[in-house]
Amino acid sequence: MKYIRNFCIIAHIDHGKSTLADRLLDATGAVTEREKQDQLLDNMDLERERGITIKSHAIQMNYTLDGQDYVFNLIDTPGHVDFSYEVSRSIAACEGALLVVDAAQSIQAQTISNLYLALENDLEIIPILNKVDLPSANPEEVTDDIVDLLGCQAEEVIHCSAKTGLGIESILEAIIARIPSPEGDNLASLQALIFDSVYNPFRGVETYFRVMNGQITKGDRIKFIATGKEYNADEVGALKLKQEPRKRVETGDVGYLITGIKEAKEVQVGDTITLATSPTNSPIDGFEEVKPMVFAGIYPVDTEDYEELRNSMEKLQLNDASLVFQPESSAALGFGFRCGFLGMLHLEIIQERLEREFDMSVITTVPNVSYHAYTKKSPDEIVLVNNPTDLPNPSILDHVEEPFIKASIITKADYVGNVMSLCIEKRGHITNQTYLTPERVELSFDMPLAEIVFDFYDRLKSVSRGYASFDYSPIGLRTSKLVKVDILLNASPVDALSALVHTDNAYTLGKKMCEKLKELIPRQQFDIPIQAAIGAKIISRETIKAVRKDVTAKCYGGDITRKRKLLEKQKKGKKKMRQVGNVEIPQQAFMAVLQLND
Repeated sequence: MKYIRNFCIIAHIDHGKSTLADRLLDATGAVTEREKQDQLLDNMDLERERGITIKSHAIQMNYTLDGQDYVFNLIDTPGHVDFSYEVSRSIAACEGALLVVDAAQSIQAQTISNLYLALENDLEIIPILNKVDLPSANPEEVTDDIVDLLGCQAEEVIHCSAKTGLGIESILEAIIARIPSPEGDNLASLQALIFDSVYNPFRGVETYFRVMNGQITKGDRIKFIATGKEYNADEVGALKLKQEPRKRVETGDVGYLITGIKEAKEVQVGDTITLATSPTNSPIDGFEEVKPMVFAGIYPVDTEDYEELRNSMEKLQLNDASLVFQPESSAALGFGFRCGFLGMLHLEIIQERLEREFDMSVITTVPNVSYHAYTKKSPDEIVLVNNPTDLPNPSILDHVEEPFIKASIITKADYVGNVMSLCIEKRGHITNQTYLTPERVELSFDMPLAEIVFDFYDRLKSVSRGYASFDYSPIGLRTSKLVKVDILLNASPVDALSALVHTDNAYTLGKKMCEKLKELIPRQQFDIPIQAAIGAKIISRETIKAVRKDVTAKCYGGDITRKRKLLEKQKKGKKKMRQVGNVEIPQQAFMAVLQLND
């Protein structure tokens, strides 16, 4: 145990975590020349295409220093704010963290947020200044920023370039010198923390764990404390580039376990594994429960695929524990699921993974957040509103509370005005403004979560020319004046398109939605009115004109009454058609609401 080091790499998005992980693997000989490739640990096509890490990836390396062999368990983490739950899980399985800062971009919002996460878990922090070889790098100034942030000495900051391999040996030596070895008792009852799991169609659920106390041997009868179920450990081993079976995994080590579980919901991330013969009395304190921020409905395009979609979601949840879902039904879309996500990028990734990995064609409804409504009948009773259709009738509604967040934005001094006007437009209140350096400012706002779920991040990048970084944390609920805007197509409401918005924005949103739907819904044989309504009051209307056949083409000359008779006949037919007509809504219409500001 003295020679084991467990650590993760944390940083803001695009600061070079995955490249640094690649260089560490090269330096320790964990990969052969043939296996080498960029972003080696990012094994999803999506991660490579977008150049981001979505999942944490664990891998074991061996390193020899002064004739002594060491075992390193490295967990590479995502940097995007939507995947901070993955980071919290990785941190729970480690004793130390490499905090990577880009020498050209300096400290960003997510750097600070991940650092606080690591400090809360008492991790040893090794500050690393990456990309020092770039022409735009400013190592001296950024080193001073890191010293101010961490309160460490300037000599403790390791300068490196993950691209060229400069400074990698110093990092490996610092890991051994500074990160403590794991503590625990190898002879005590088994306690292992599950920090991740994946679904293998041939072998069932593969569970990734970190042993806190005791040891787990192949063939042991093991028990999952949360579910109380028992299994045989068919295979245990270490997480090298490919899984490497072992006889046993001991205290302080990270490994995988295969028990042949086929049911995805039987494995819970954060659960404790123990031996069925001599179970432990105290489960490990798992990391915090996931708090979904954004809710959206996911429905199969073909209603017969409902059960298949449920299986796909369960397998996906196993691989991404931050996905939360429950069944619901909609008048417009049939049976589907109400899903909770950590943000808009998370929603986009889940939708794409369902389509790629499980071959599911799905429709996603307009994302929204969760509100608390109070009625006049029972003022103390909370009505949870996850879906605009759950909002009580306006006649009995007393008030609605919506979730607020504390947003921290770090930007260049030149863009403070632009960022402020964007936040104020999104109903934000500025609470603090700190100059980190004469050039860089940290702005703190209290904002409604509903205002940032759509396009806030993209617009923030636009107004700051890509220089602003953004991080947020929930701060509770506050009373707001909210109304439900319904969209009616051919006089029947489409529940999947209704939205809860602030009174001041209701008219604009209703008008924009009607105009957008007019462009996207194909013309039918009859006129289709598109209306936006608040309760019984129509606030906006657009009409999609009918596709008409020229019924008077065969009448040339003669009395006008002959033409009128044909037109009247057509009019009656159109009216009848409109009463029984059904309007098909294309998938783009549901997603179009998100791009209303484009």
